Parts: sequence; C-alpha cells; structure tokens
Amino acid sequence: MTPKTPKITKFCNETFKSTCSSMTASFAVTSETFTTTLATSAQVPYDDVPLEAGEAEFPDTRAQVGGDESRQDGQPPVERGEWSNQAEFFLSCLAYAVGIGNVWRFPYKCYKNGGGVFLIPYLVMLVLAALPMFYMELILGQFGRLGPNKVFGKLAPISKGLGYGMLCITAYVAIYYNVIIAWSIFYTFASLTSRLPWADCGNWFNTASCFLPEASRGCRAVGLVWWNNSCTSTSSYCQALAMAPLNASHCLHAALGAVGLEAGPRVSPSEEYFRRFMLLMEDDTTMDNLGGVNWRMVGCLALSWIICFACLIKGVKSAGKVVWFTALFPYFVLVLLFVRGVTLPGATTGMLYFVTPDWPRLLEVHVWIDAASQIFYSLGPAFGGLITLASYNKRNHNCQRDAVIIAAANSGTSVFAGFVIFSILGFMADELGVPVGEVVEGGTGLAFVAYPTAVTKLPCAPLWSFLFFTMLLTLGLDSQFTMVETLITALYDELPWLRRHTALVVGGVCSTGFALGLPMCLQGGYYIFILMDWYSGGWSLIALAVMEVLVVAWVYGVARLRRDLHHMGLSSPRWVAAYWSLTWRYIAPLLLTAVMVASLVDYTPAREGAYTFPRWAEAVGWAIALSSLVAVLPASLAEVVRVVRQGLPLSTLTTPDRLWRDANTNLAIKAAWVGKVAKEGKAKDGTFCAKEIESVM
Repeated sequence: MTPKTPKITKFCNETFKSTCSSMTASFAVTSETFTTTLATSAQVPYDDVPLEAGEAEFPDTRAQVGGDESRQDGQPPVERGEWSNQAEFFLSCLAYAVGIGNVWRFPYKCYKNGGGVFLIPYLVMLVLAALPMFYMELILGQFGRLGPNKVFGKLAPISKGLGYGMLCITAYVAIYYNVIIAWSIFYTFASLTSRLPWADCGNWFNTASCFLPEASRGCRAVGLVWWNNSCTSTSSYCQALAMAPLNASHCLHAALGAVGLEAGPRVSPSEEYFRRFMLLMEDDTTMDNLGGVNWRMVGCLALSWIICFACLIKGVKSAGKVVWFTALFPYFVLVLLFVRGVTLPGATTGMLYFVTPDWPRLLEVHVWIDAASQIFYSLGPAFGGLITLASYNKRNHNCQRDAVIIAAANSGTSVFAGFVIFSILGFMADELGVPVGEVVEGGTGLAFVAYPTAVTKLPCAPLWSFLFFTMLLTLGLDSQFTMVETLITALYDELPWLRRHTALVVGGVCSTGFALGLPMCLQGGYYIFILMDWYSGGWSLIALAVMEVLVVAWVYGVARLRRDLHHMGLSSPRWVAAYWSLTWRYIAPLLLTAVMVASLVDYTPAREGAYTFPRWAEAVGWAIALSSLVAVLPASLAEVVRVVRQGLPLSTLTTPDRLWRDANTNLAIKAAWVGKVAKEGKAKDGTFCAKEIESVM
C-alpha cells in the first residue's frame, strides 16, 4: 500500500511534519504486519492482567473480521452506523436512564420508605450493583459492536439465548410504555384551554361522588353536606347512600351502625377525568368486562408511534439529533416547576415531608428491595438498551467517564424531581387543609391524578399543566426511542441486509408495537396496562441481570474484559480497577440474587386500588414474566446440540468466539491508536492528520 504522505503533510503544520511522516512510514506496511505493529505499540502493562490460557500474545492478524465489519455471505459489507458525535451518545444514555420513573416513582418510594433514610440503601445499591452493571454493558456494546441478541453468544455460546430474553422484556415494556406516552399526549392537548377540565365537578363525566374539599368546607359552614356537585341536607345525603339519617354528622347503616359523613365515597375531579373521561372506564369495567374501543386513545397511541417512527427513521443519526431537545427540555421544565413550587405556601412542609428520615425503616428488608429495584430499573441494565447504544460508539470512547456521570445525574435528577413534586403537593395539602400524606400517591396516581389536582390550585394553571405533561412526554419518548432502537438493531444484527431497508424495518416494528398496544385502548385496557407493568419487568429482569453478570464476570472473565478495555485505549487507576473487578465478580451477583429471592418471597398479586385481578389474569401475568426466561432456552440449547453433534469438547460452550474477539481486538487497537494520533498530531490551524492516517490503514 502506498503511503499518502503528500496528503498528510498538507494537513499538518511544520511542527508536526516529521511526526506525521514517521507515522506514515510506519503505517505503510503489509496488512499482515500492520496489526502486529499496532499491537506491539499497545503492549504496556495494564494492572498486571495476565493472558488467559491459550491466548496468543498478539491477535491473529489474518482472522476474518465478523460482526459489523463484514459479511460472511459474500455480499458487500453493510454500514452499521455511528453516532455523529459522542455528545449524542451521552445524551441518549442520559435520556434513557432519566425517564418517567424518576418523576412519578422515585419520590413516592422515597416518601413511603422512610424519607431521607431511603437514600442510604438507594446509593449503596447504586454504587455496588447498578453502576457496575451499567458500565459493563457499555463495554460489551462498544467493544463488540453488536446488539444483545448477538454479543452474549460471542462471549460464550452457552449464553447465546440471554440476549433474546432481554429483547423479550424490552418488547413488553415498549408496548405498554407507549401507552403512557399516549396518555401524556392526551393531557398535553387537554391543557390547551383557558380552564382545565378537571378543575371542578360540573362536567358530564363527574359522578355524585365527585368531591371538592374547598366546596365541602363551605357546605359544612352552613350545616350542609357536599354531594352531587351541590350543598345538600344530611338526610338527603344519607338516603342517597341507602342509609338513614342519625344526626348532623352521622348516618345510620343497617350493618355498620353509625357512619360519619366523611366516610362516604369521595373521588377527586382529576381522578374521574382520568378514569371516566380519558379512559372511558365504567363502574362495571373489569378484566372480565373490558368494554369497547376508546378511539381517542387509539389516535393518541398512533401518534406516539408515528413520533417514534419519524425520530428513528435514520437510526442513531436521526435519534441523536432529536435527543438534544428531548434530553434537555425536561430539566428546563423541572427548574421552572421548582422555582414556582418553592414560592408557594406549604412548599417547605411538603419538601420536609419528602426528606425527613425515619431511621428505624433502615432495618426493614423491603426498603432495601425497593431501593435496589428503583435504581436498577431507572439506569436500565439487563434490558439490552445500553448495549445497543454503546454498539454505535467509536471503540476508543471513554465510556467509563460517561457511566459515572450518567449514574450520578440520574440519581441527582430523581432527588431533584422529588423536591419539585413534594413542593407542589405541600402547597396542595396546605390549600386543602389536610396532612401531606393524604395527597401523596405513586405511579399513574401521582402523574395523572395528584399532580393535575395540585396544578389547578396554581395561577395560570393550564400553562403549568402543559409544561408538566410535555415534560412527561419527552421523558417517555427518550426511553422509548432506546427500547425501539434495541429491537430494530436486533433485527439488523440477525439479518444485516435489512439495513438497506430502514424505512420498512422501522415502520414494521412501530406498526407491530401499535397493533399489540391496541388492547390497552379498550375501556378496560388500563387493567391490562397494570398487569403488564406488574409482571413484565419484575423479578424476571433481575434474574436476567444475575445471569448476565455471572456470564461476563465468571465465564468470559473479568481479565478478558479488562484487556478489552486496554485494547480500546481505556485505563483506570488500580483502586478503580479493583473496585470494578470486586463488584463484577462478587458484590453485584450476590446483591442481585438477594433482591431476586426477596422479591419472590415478598410477592404480592397484581392489584389496582381495591380491585383484585381474577386468577386467569394472574396466570397470564406469570406467563408474561416467565416467557422472558423461557426465551433464553432455545438459542442456548441449540448451541449445546451443535457442540454435541460435532463432537466438540463441552468447554467450547464457555469459550469466547476467538475469531470475533481477535477481529474486534485489532479494530479496537486501531481505533485507540488513531485517537492517539488525532490528539497528539493536532495542528495549530485546528486540523489533524488522523483521518489521513486512518485511510492509509
């Protein structure tokens, strides 16, 4: 190969001419000696990591490159694609980690589990399990340049099915997660009005039980009771509830005796708006009576999938552009809501209620389980999404730095969102004259019932409602983009020729997701949503995470993983490397196993308020949970059958794919060296000769 010395010299200033020419001369060698030259330059000690038994000192430079770099079917290679810049990868990972759960789940779990004391187990689980898993998956994706359905089979054939189990969970979550986005779209449009429709009880969807605390206080002041959107007498109220009037403050129930007026049915306008107007649920709606189609929800769900299609039509190239807005806009809204919230009366009480520690709760097992589940589900390991995002990275990218920053930002966002939410809830409690604990709800109840109620008490309520639900929309879309891209990447890795038909593939995946989400657009679809949320990403996700960390740390080996890091030009101080090794090998597997066992022991059937699911629905839920584990078996068993039929030693099942590892090692060394050239050979005019050197290689 002829060196392109004139072209390189053109881009380098006089100071670096000699350096560039010497580099060019060293690169103008045959393909067989080229990688050896790079490998020799990279042979420096890395934390005294020994070579594995049977591993050559240098990679086999004649290995056929597999994976994303070439095709073994005789067809031209198909470009995998890369992030336009590393900021897009960072923002995509941040957006994937910081999702709706940071706003509606963490604040409630923190309050429920002892306030500020919950942060102790939360941070312990972050440092000892979630962060190491997060970093591990970034390494696997960046080095292997494959999605989860392919990369684990390269680490060890016996674990080939592990990625398919992850894809199964990702598919389940992506289906119902877009339903949440559809709800957010509905509320965003509903906020474009001069008066929020859930502000009072005078709407067609409100029932006689619709309750307004401020109106009720006015009725009591004149000796009446708030009922059916008006002040009524005690006798009329008692008769409406099939009871006899006893006195001014009690009704007489035939079985229960004296019943206080405050014990009657009370439903907030926002809850009736959510259930009766948006979801069109009736009093007799159950899993056995799902009702008809909610066409408004069908339209919102279709719009949410259309947005996904438009943003993913060009893969990471288009998603990387969108994420600049969707990842940063929620922080802008959170800051606005915080500034507005802390200026309201009762905000301090609400925030203190959020963080005041209840120290005895630290000894309760379920507090630690909740802490582990919250941080684990928030950061998102074992879904396959992190592996997918990192697989589009340059191989010399500093993913360790990104892992630490994103984990810290994710936890910080959760705490900050807690202050935002509880400042508003404290104001709401102050307005209603009740303790903060009476207005706190979690999950959908917080996002679509409690917070909308609180917003109605603010000046310019529609504006704050619009900002809040737009924030939920962008938070949801960020996570949804990654989950859908994970499924699309899996298809590309299975059938590389599909990369030539991106519009059809993306459209097909989005259309399938829309069709599978339609049952949740029935009048009783909310119960299907609860069932999927309860079972799809529970203990089965933790089980896959345990299998993953055991495969990577004990089968593939931490030593190999650290050498892969070294070949990509990444290094760590000894104490940091020791921390990663210790958590990967021992602490994370033990903690995750303990959480999984405790979750099974502490299992409670799915429920929604007072509604309990029928037995057949519970069976469906368990089938959903077990299906992701069953999905691991076919591919792994196929590898066992292959090894037995070919008469290969059983150790083959736990041996990494040497062809794949050698090829990716060569490419990692190349990327690391080119990065070093780009850094050290930069010219004064801002140009550098790294691209020219890379073209020579």
